[in-house]
Amino acid sequence: MAEIAGLLLAAGAGRRFGGPKALAVLDGEPFVVRALRVLTDAGCAPVRVVLGASAAEVRALLPDPESAVVAADWASGMGASLRAGLKALEATTAEAAVVHLVDLPGVGAEVVRRVADGAGAGSVARAAYDGVPGHPVVLGRRWWPEIVAGASGDKGARDWLKGRPELRLVECGDLGTGHDVDRREDLPG
Repeated sequence: MAEIAGLLLAAGAGRRFGGPKALAVLDGEPFVVRALRVLTDAGCAPVRVVLGASAAEVRALLPDPESAVVAADWASGMGASLRAGLKALEATTAEAAVVHLVDLPGVGAEVVRRVADGAGAGSVARAAYDGVPGHPVVLGRRWWPEIVAGASGDKGARDWLKGRPELRLVECGDLGTGHDVDRREDLPG
Protein backbone atom coordinates (compact mmCIF):
# COMPACT_ATOMS: atom_id res chain seq x y z
CA MET A 1 0.00 0.00 0.00
CA ALA A 2 1.28 3.45 -0.94
CA GLU A 3 2.40 5.83 1.77
CA ILE A 4 0.08 8.85 1.66
CA ALA A 5 1.23 11.94 3.54
CA GLY A 6 -1.05 14.55 5.03
CA LEU A 7 -0.35 18.22 4.40
CA LEU A 8 -2.35 20.66 6.49
CA LEU A 9 -2.23 24.29 5.39
CA ALA A 10 -2.73 26.41 8.51
CA ALA A 11 -0.59 29.51 7.96
CA GLY A 12 -3.12 32.26 7.26
CA ALA A 13 -3.75 35.31 9.42
CA GLY A 14 -7.54 35.02 9.03
CA ARG A 15 -8.06 38.73 8.41
CA ARG A 16 -11.78 38.40 7.64
CA PHE A 17 -12.13 35.93 10.51
CA GLY A 18 -10.50 38.24 13.04
CA GLY A 19 -7.42 36.10 13.72
CA PRO A 20 -5.68 32.92 12.63
CA LYS A 21 -8.29 30.23 11.93
CA ALA A 22 -5.85 27.57 13.15
CA LEU A 23 -6.50 28.93 16.67
CA ALA A 24 -10.31 29.07 16.34
CA VAL A 25 -12.15 26.64 18.60
CA LEU A 26 -15.19 24.51 17.73
CA ASP A 27 -16.71 22.13 20.27
CA GLY A 28 -13.75 22.71 22.58
CA GLU A 29 -11.15 21.76 19.97
CA PRO A 30 -8.85 24.15 18.08
CA PHE A 31 -9.28 24.01 14.29
CA VAL A 32 -5.64 22.99 13.80
CA VAL A 33 -6.01 20.01 16.17
CA ARG A 34 -9.32 19.02 14.58
CA ALA A 35 -7.95 19.13 11.01
CA LEU A 36 -4.78 17.29 12.03
CA ARG A 37 -6.90 14.58 13.65
CA VAL A 38 -8.92 14.22 10.43
CA LEU A 39 -5.73 13.51 8.47
CA THR A 40 -4.29 11.07 11.01
CA ASP A 41 -7.64 9.28 11.52
CA ALA A 42 -7.77 8.81 7.74
CA GLY A 43 -4.39 7.06 7.88
CA CYS A 44 -2.19 9.80 6.45
CA ALA A 45 1.44 9.51 7.53
CA PRO A 46 3.60 11.40 7.87
CA VAL A 47 1.65 14.61 8.43
CA ARG A 48 3.12 18.09 8.12
CA VAL A 49 1.36 21.26 9.30
CA VAL A 50 2.34 24.47 7.52
CA LEU A 51 2.35 27.46 9.87
CA GLY A 52 2.79 31.19 9.41
CA ALA A 53 0.67 33.67 11.40
CA SER A 54 1.01 33.06 15.16
CA ALA A 55 3.29 30.11 14.35
CA ALA A 56 4.61 29.65 17.91
CA GLU A 57 1.10 29.69 19.39
CA VAL A 58 -0.23 27.20 16.84
CA ARG A 59 2.83 24.94 17.12
CA ALA A 60 2.23 24.73 20.89
CA LEU A 61 -1.16 23.10 20.17
CA LEU A 62 0.28 20.31 18.00
CA PRO A 63 0.67 16.85 19.56
CA ASP A 64 3.99 16.63 17.69
CA PRO A 65 5.55 20.09 17.31
CA GLU A 66 8.13 18.51 14.95
CA SER A 67 5.35 18.10 12.37
CA ALA A 68 5.30 21.87 11.92
CA VAL A 69 6.79 23.55 8.87
CA VAL A 70 6.97 27.35 8.92
CA ALA A 71 6.41 29.08 5.59
CA ALA A 72 8.61 32.17 5.91
CA ASP A 73 6.68 33.92 3.14
CA TRP A 74 3.23 32.77 4.33
CA ALA A 75 1.78 36.28 4.04
CA SER A 76 2.08 36.12 0.24
CA GLY A 77 -0.73 33.54 0.13
CA MET A 78 -1.62 29.86 0.03
CA GLY A 79 0.94 29.23 -2.72
CA ALA A 80 3.75 29.87 -0.23
CA SER A 81 2.25 27.35 2.21
CA LEU A 82 1.82 24.72 -0.47
CA ARG A 83 5.42 25.19 -1.67
CA ALA A 84 6.81 24.94 1.87
CA GLY A 85 4.73 21.87 2.67
CA LEU A 86 5.54 19.94 -0.48
CA LYS A 87 9.24 20.77 -0.13
CA ALA A 88 9.15 19.42 3.44
CA LEU A 89 7.53 16.20 2.22
CA GLU A 90 10.29 15.64 -0.34
CA ALA A 91 12.41 14.21 2.48
CA THR A 92 9.81 11.49 3.12
CA THR A 93 8.98 8.33 1.18
CA ALA A 94 5.36 9.38 0.63
CA GLU A 95 4.03 8.67 -2.87
CA ALA A 96 1.26 11.26 -2.60
CA ALA A 97 0.01 14.01 -0.31
CA VAL A 98 -3.50 14.84 0.81
CA VAL A 99 -3.67 18.63 0.99
CA HIS A 100 -6.22 19.72 3.59
CA LEU A 101 -7.14 23.21 4.80
CA VAL A 102 -7.45 24.17 8.45
CA ASP A 103 -10.78 25.99 7.97
CA LEU A 104 -12.92 23.04 6.82
CA PRO A 105 -14.59 21.71 9.97
CA GLY A 106 -17.24 19.94 7.86
CA VAL A 107 -14.65 17.64 6.27
CA GLY A 108 -14.05 14.44 8.18
CA ALA A 109 -11.69 11.48 7.91
CA GLU A 110 -14.20 9.64 5.69
CA VAL A 111 -13.80 12.33 3.02
CA VAL A 112 -10.00 12.12 3.18
CA ARG A 113 -10.09 8.32 2.95
CA ARG A 114 -12.41 8.40 -0.06
CA VAL A 115 -10.36 10.99 -1.97
CA ALA A 116 -7.05 9.27 -1.16
CA ASP A 117 -8.27 5.74 -1.98
CA GLY A 118 -5.84 4.11 -4.39
CA ALA A 119 -3.57 7.18 -4.56
CA GLY A 120 -0.05 6.85 -5.87
CA ALA A 121 2.79 8.88 -7.36
CA GLY A 122 0.81 9.88 -10.48
CA SER A 123 -2.47 10.68 -8.73
CA VAL A 124 -4.41 13.91 -8.98
CA ALA A 125 -7.74 13.80 -7.14
CA ARG A 126 -10.05 16.35 -5.63
CA ALA A 127 -13.11 16.16 -3.41
CA ALA A 128 -16.34 17.49 -4.88
CA TYR A 129 -19.48 18.43 -2.98
CA ASP A 130 -22.64 18.13 -5.09
CA GLY A 131 -20.40 18.38 -8.16
CA VAL A 132 -18.52 21.49 -6.98
CA PRO A 133 -14.73 20.94 -6.67
CA GLY A 134 -13.30 21.55 -3.21
CA HIS A 135 -10.80 20.14 -0.69
CA PRO A 136 -9.03 17.97 0.18
CA VAL A 137 -6.87 17.48 -2.90
CA VAL A 138 -4.53 14.55 -3.52
CA LEU A 139 -1.29 15.33 -5.33
CA GLY A 140 0.96 12.50 -6.44
CA ARG A 141 4.69 12.91 -5.86
CA ARG A 142 5.34 12.94 -9.63
CA TRP A 143 3.67 16.36 -9.81
CA TRP A 144 5.23 18.06 -6.77
CA PRO A 145 8.08 19.82 -8.63
CA GLU A 146 5.64 21.29 -11.19
CA ILE A 147 3.25 22.40 -8.47
CA VAL A 148 6.02 23.95 -6.35
CA ALA A 149 7.31 25.82 -9.41
CA GLY A 150 3.87 27.25 -10.22
CA ALA A 151 2.27 27.82 -6.81
CA SER A 152 1.92 31.51 -6.06
CA GLY A 153 -0.40 33.98 -4.39
CA ASP A 154 -3.67 32.76 -2.93
CA LYS A 155 -4.33 30.22 -5.66
CA GLY A 156 -2.17 27.38 -4.39
CA ALA A 157 -2.50 24.67 -7.05
CA ARG A 158 -5.82 25.94 -8.46
CA ASP A 159 -4.38 26.99 -11.83
CA TRP A 160 -2.30 23.83 -12.07
CA LEU A 161 -5.39 21.67 -11.47
CA LYS A 162 -7.48 23.39 -14.17
CA GLY A 163 -7.88 21.19 -17.21
CA ARG A 164 -5.66 18.36 -15.95
CA PRO A 165 -6.66 15.19 -17.79
CA GLU A 166 -5.43 13.16 -14.79
CA LEU A 167 -7.76 14.95 -12.35
CA ARG A 168 -10.28 12.63 -10.73
CA LEU A 169 -13.20 14.39 -9.02
CA VAL A 170 -14.43 12.34 -6.09
CA GLU A 171 -17.99 13.09 -4.98
CA CYS A 172 -18.14 13.54 -1.19
CA GLY A 173 -21.38 15.50 -0.75
CA ASP A 174 -22.87 12.54 1.11
CA LEU A 175 -20.07 12.76 3.71
CA GLY A 176 -19.65 16.49 4.34
CA THR A 177 -20.25 20.00 3.13
CA GLY A 178 -16.77 21.14 2.19
CA HIS A 179 -17.71 24.68 3.29
CA ASP A 180 -14.86 26.77 4.60
CA VAL A 181 -15.15 29.07 7.58
CA ASP A 182 -14.31 32.54 6.29
CA ARG A 183 -15.89 34.66 9.04
CA ARG A 184 -16.89 33.95 12.63
CA GLU A 185 -20.55 33.85 11.61
CA ASP A 186 -19.70 30.89 9.30
CA LEU A 187 -18.94 28.68 12.30
CA PRO A 188 -21.34 25.73 12.55
CA GLY A 189 -24.17 25.98 15.13
